[in-house]
Amino acid sequence: MEEPPSPLSKELPSSFDGNKDFYEESRWQKFTRRLKEEPLIPIGCGVTCWALWGATKSIRHGDSLNAQKMFRMRLYGQFFTVVAMIAGSFYYNSDRILRKEYDAVVQERKAQEKRNAWIRELEARDLEEKEWRSKLAKVREKQKQEVEARQAKEEKILREGGPLKRAVKEIKDRIQ
Repeated sequence: MEEPPSPLSKELPSSFDGNKDFYEESRWQKFTRRLKEEPLIPIGCGVTCWALWGATKSIRHGDSLNAQKMFRMRLYGQFFTVVAMIAGSFYYNSDRILRKEYDAVVQERKAQEKRNAWIRELEARDLEEKEWRSKLAKVREKQKQEVEARQAKEEKILREGGPLKRAVKEIKDRIQ
């Protein structure tokens, strides 16, 4: 007899895919947070870009004196940006350490949730497999009992001489 396919042969959806139970920062939120933390860096980048644009415009117009001023302004803007980055790194160092600790805790929590969800899924699969095996065992036991009953009936018929002998006996009984 061919065994029915296991219900576990189908792939089950993962119980933790797409499930976000805790807060995660999006790119836009991170960008705005970083702008609030260190507002001088974007200002320095903006001044540098403005100076480069002004220098390019001055060169196209042939104004070398203004182009030189803009190149100096670009250098000042870059210097300001680098100084702002260094000063910000000292000023926000403790915040960054706390942020790394927070990220580590979030990552650990995420990993623990993933492990717990996977364990729950494995337990559910194990329970389903046990139920399937018990149902299969019941079906096999029932089939075995049916086969034994059929064999016992056939043995009884053979012991009594089969259907032909029974028919002859019935005819003799009617005649008498």
